[in-house]
Amino acid sequence: MQSQGFILTRHARDTAKGCEICYWITTDSGPYQLILPQQKPIFVVKSEDKDAISARLNPLNIQFEWRSLSHQTFQHKSVAALYFNNLKAQNLAVNKLKRHAIECFEYDLRLADRILTERFIYGSIAFDSSQTTKNNHPTVLNPKIKPCDYQPSLSFISLDIECSMQGQLYSIGLQNNQLERVIMIGSFEPSNLDIVWVDNEKALLVELIKQIKQLDPDLIIGWNVINFDFKLLIKRAEKYQLALTLGRDNYPISWRDNKTDNNIGYVSMAGRVVIDGIDALKMATYQFSSFSLQNVSQVLLGKTKLIEDVDNRGQQITEDFKHNKIKLAKYNLEDCRLVSQIFDKTRLIDFLRLRTQLTGLELDRVGGSVAAFTNLYLPKLHRAGYVAPNLPQDGGLASPGGYVMDSKPGLYKNVLVLDFKSLYPSIIRTFKIDPMGLIEGLANPENAIEGFKGALFSRKKHFLPDIITNLWQQRDQAKKEKDAARSQAIKIIMNSFYGVLGSGGCRFYDTRLASSITMRGHQIMQQTAKWIEAQGYSVIYGDTDSTFVWLEHIEDGNQARQIGAELATGINLYWQNKLQQDFQLECDLEIEFETLYSTFLMPTIRGSEAGSKKRYAGLIKPASGEEKLIFKGLETVRSDWTELAREFQTEVYRQVFAEQDPCIYIQKIIAEVQAGKRDKQLIYKKRLRRKLDAYVKNIPPQVRAARLADEKNKQLGKPLKYQNKGWIQYLITLNGPEPVEYQTSQIDYQHYIDKQIKPIAEGILPFVGLNFEHINSRQLRLF
Repeated sequence: MQSQGFILTRHARDTAKGCEICYWITTDSGPYQLILPQQKPIFVVKSEDKDAISARLNPLNIQFEWRSLSHQTFQHKSVAALYFNNLKAQNLAVNKLKRHAIECFEYDLRLADRILTERFIYGSIAFDSSQTTKNNHPTVLNPKIKPCDYQPSLSFISLDIECSMQGQLYSIGLQNNQLERVIMIGSFEPSNLDIVWVDNEKALLVELIKQIKQLDPDLIIGWNVINFDFKLLIKRAEKYQLALTLGRDNYPISWRDNKTDNNIGYVSMAGRVVIDGIDALKMATYQFSSFSLQNVSQVLLGKTKLIEDVDNRGQQITEDFKHNKIKLAKYNLEDCRLVSQIFDKTRLIDFLRLRTQLTGLELDRVGGSVAAFTNLYLPKLHRAGYVAPNLPQDGGLASPGGYVMDSKPGLYKNVLVLDFKSLYPSIIRTFKIDPMGLIEGLANPENAIEGFKGALFSRKKHFLPDIITNLWQQRDQAKKEKDAARSQAIKIIMNSFYGVLGSGGCRFYDTRLASSITMRGHQIMQQTAKWIEAQGYSVIYGDTDSTFVWLEHIEDGNQARQIGAELATGINLYWQNKLQQDFQLECDLEIEFETLYSTFLMPTIRGSEAGSKKRYAGLIKPASGEEKLIFKGLETVRSDWTELAREFQTEVYRQVFAEQDPCIYIQKIIAEVQAGKRDKQLIYKKRLRRKLDAYVKNIPPQVRAARLADEKNKQLGKPLKYQNKGWIQYLITLNGPEPVEYQTSQIDYQHYIDKQIKPIAEGILPFVGLNFEHINSRQLRLF
């Protein structure tokens, strides 16, 4: 009997009978465990190394099977596969051979992943369930598996813990659309909340295990839930020698530290996936000035946490635990709700599910662009008779970046923006840029497509252009169906392929691949600008895939939009004809008329007359609807500038774009700053990107403020807040930077006028014949 499900977790392990693979999946009838026993770990070697391999492995009594393959390396060397009985033997063999400079291929592919991707199984899986046995959950031994289009409904629990500043647990909140429950240490108190009361911390953990088993969720979500909540749960369970058996197999969950960052770890449990909201939002390319739950919920939901003093919440939580446990329970649950509502608002679970179904990445995999590319590309490469190369030993050489044109600074009316639709993926499709295609093109140069840095690409033997075409078509369909989560997932995957090919962390890295993309992009952008200027228009800036065109003598907005559409049509026709004539290629490049700025500022580099790059501002006046002020790379969109700077820049630009005199407003702001009326808007908020003691030579103001704050915290017997990265809020005073919470000195108002107000004003005033120093001096004479 055929059943369908979605893979939650995957694991390979050695047993007495050999290597065993276990997949936990969710189905319409609940979770299943699929076990594939006696699997053979594998890696590939060159056939010419057979004698050397036997000489190195036989003395170690490592059992392996040699199988000659019809495949070849990218250097056209014949290969063989070595099969082992278990993972331990495979790892010993790899380490031994590598120490003796014997090249091993594909040894770093995880067996549980390889079995899936070689069958083109990406997330959804069909399996033969006729041999199901009953353990704690239905188990199928050695099933036949294949891909399918099953769409799961993933169950979840939002989890949040409350604890003392020393890490002693107080309560655990559990919440989803059907349930809101708090496990709380303490004696029963009447309440309309669902509270499970327990006697002590160990009983709290035991009850958590019971609740998770009863609720049986596929996913556990939270905010910093892995590196805070679960890390602490595991630590507290170890204190009581308690097995934290939260997985579906009744084994304790496991923790693994990141090799390069001790503050980041990974938690795994059989049949359940833990997903951190911060990581998930970043993977979906959301950006916030701060990823605190307080800030993100405020921005996305218009809601805040149920606590009066967020900065001192540790003390308040302890106070509530001692004197108002019902209040703490409400706070605990509200944090759970906020996380659930953020996931719902952004469709994060849908996004992660779709990413898995498109690429085979695990739901909780952070990053993974290289792994996604490998999962999609490798099985096709194998069927074409090649094995994948290893990572470059030199770590990869830098490839040219995206095209950025020298800008022409000025204040303009009616500027068009023409954007190439997904330029780099389009170049890959059009010019057949592909790892195997490069090898085939170099081997058979007749009629190959010429790239850059000596690259030649086969016209017929390639996979990546077709992979992108398929994703492109799926994205167009997702847009048509208004499926934003699917569209975003596909966009991120497609746009990552250039970066993967240019990354020394990818086995398919070759500087000829990445350069043939970026340098072709440079060529396309430059030739497009020349074509536009030949039509009588001025190109004032170009950036990666966007071209900015000034319609110097056009005043009517509707006429400008019509010209934008005509230019896009003309450029597309130009490239279709040129590529057919020069390369005999069909054109997948497509430029679109994206935006019309009724007023547009391209500033100069500060302290120079040269035009800036990746920095501009403009006013969009659509044919219908409200006008919108856009900033790119300027102070108002940078998190390290003050709230005053952002407000000041927005208003000054608005007035200048509306052809109003900004002098009175500028004088007013200066006066209010000097009078202390804007103090709350003068706070800097900056990230400490290293541990506090790691700053030795250059001590930036945020570090000086953080050190002052923790010196004061130490004196008061409070926890040190800034030793291990994080965010700091501070003011510049007459005695230097001071943390907001311990500011004692007078604010240095002249600093804010010189470093925040003046640079912004000087970025735009010269374009309308005004001078900040004159405005400021007139303001000073008024007082």
